[in-house]
Amino acid sequence: VRRLHLGGVVVFADNMVSTGQIRGVNATLRRDVRRPWPLLVAVDQEGGAVERVKGDATRFPAFMSAGSARDPSLTQRAYAASAAELRGLGFNLDLAPDADVTVGPADPTIGARSVGSDPALVSAHVAAAARGLAAGGIVPVLKHFPGHGSVPADSHRTLPVQGRTLEQLRGTDLVPFADAVAAGASAIMVGHLDVRAVDPRVPGSLSRKVVTGLLRQDLGFEGLVVTDALDMAGVAAGRRPGEVAVKALRAGNDVLLMPSDPAAARAGIVAAVREGRLSRDRLEQAAARQVALLLHHRATAAKGARPGSGRAASRALSAAAVTSVSGPCEGALISGPVVPIGAPVAVAGFRAAAAAAGLALGRIAYEKPPRPPKRAKKRLRQWRRIDPTPVYQGTPLAFTGYRGGATAAPVVVATDTPYVLGRVSAGVRLATYGETPGAMAALVEVLAGRATAPGRLPVQVAGVPRRGC
Repeated sequence: VRRLHLGGVVVFADNMVSTGQIRGVNATLRRDVRRPWPLLVAVDQEGGAVERVKGDATRFPAFMSAGSARDPSLTQRAYAASAAELRGLGFNLDLAPDADVTVGPADPTIGARSVGSDPALVSAHVAAAARGLAAGGIVPVLKHFPGHGSVPADSHRTLPVQGRTLEQLRGTDLVPFADAVAAGASAIMVGHLDVRAVDPRVPGSLSRKVVTGLLRQDLGFEGLVVTDALDMAGVAAGRRPGEVAVKALRAGNDVLLMPSDPAAARAGIVAAVREGRLSRDRLEQAAARQVALLLHHRATAAKGARPGSGRAASRALSAAAVTSVSGPCEGALISGPVVPIGAPVAVAGFRAAAAAAGLALGRIAYEKPPRPPKRAKKRLRQWRRIDPTPVYQGTPLAFTGYRGGATAAPVVVATDTPYVLGRVSAGVRLATYGETPGAMAALVEVLAGRATAPGRLPVQVAGVPRRGC
């Protein structure tokens, strides 16, 4: 950071051993990088499948749980609790919330990271999440402008084509961003998307028509613009790091996030300024926006909280989000012991929650036909190739998680997107939008009949009897 004069760092799971360790690392960075303004210390902490800080930190469900619960106050409370923990660990910026409007199963990248497929619903909860993050002491960065939820490819691997007309975009994908800008959003991330209606075949993050034209001039955004990670194939393929950095700055971005080679990116910027291909004024404008935001944040941000302090807020959001699309809406959904199977993290979390709540757990016994005598060598070899048959001593409860497929069981629980629930025939089908301790505790209460499932599907799911109770 000192050698290249970088604006900041971003922490990923590989950087983290424990919350104590990352708190120490962040403190060392702040202490040893001496400058009149704060260092930007960022993290991708959305909840659900995108969470970098774990250990004893509170785990939060996917953002789609907010769309199911439909209570912005719960969303704001959850994100404020998450922000307070991040602030306590030394972070000042979270690359969240996700403001994308998902189109459903045809969206291969965003999925449960989105609130849902209704632009107004997404907008309301993006605003609540942003308020919560700010109240907890963290700068929110809305992403991925102008909308990654309606493209059929993943920008980590390729450049997705956004084929909607500008009129269609204004009625769907752009709604949460336009509303956020009107409400005074501080920072927005631009995705690597080929927006055909604006600048064909150019990644939006490198397009002046998208960043300066659509975001700044048309929507009136005056805050900090952050690129999506510049090491992603959607923007890096076939381009040198220095070229990408210069084009991103010329487009109007202020923060160049994760160039594949930071030293080469910086060298490219310096060379472009010296050769007159990039104005010094554009660099000073980008730096001034970042410095001003960080100074304002330092002067106004709330103090942080200890790891784990947000568990009640996380559980409250999950309890309001549990959705029943098949089976009774009242009373116990199971009788006798239950045997959790499927996604390992969900199974372990459910076992812990069930034990804490006094819900009986069964087990799986494995049976094979009787062993033939040793003298019957051919039959003995055949017997050894036979897989044992599982025998469930209780009601099987199957968990299917992130990108999980259909599974057969009397009770099926989707812990990520709920689309799989339309492809199974289970009598009881539930969605939790998370496999967190709070989500599993809420699920146990619903199964035991101690609580109802108040959530409602925030996306269309073909093949289910209803969208909620």
